[in-house]
Amino acid sequence: MKKQDAQSIGEIIDRVLKEQNLDLKLDETRLIKAWNSLLGKQVASYTTKLYIQRGVLYVHLSSSVLRSELSMCRNMLMDRLNKQVGRQIITNIIFR
Repeated sequence: MKKQDAQSIGEIIDRVLKEQNLDLKLDETRLIKAWNSLLGKQVASYTTKLYIQRGVLYVHLSSSVLRSELSMCRNMLMDRLNKQVGRQIITNIIFR
């Protein structure tokens, strides 16, 4: 292999992740982790379950008041979470 044909390890890992369709799962995991950092410890303490299914983020909350407040900010939250990951992962958020 010539030096000009050499690839960095990061490029190789990115290519393998895309070929195996693991890049989406990795970004979904990053988005779920971003929930706590973006919304803080207080909201995280009321979050009981968090998962993504078919582009929808499901958020289970133990506080109905918080659920109502976050529902009003749904579009802003989607934008901020997707921006944190660097691409559109979620298209909707459902609060339960």
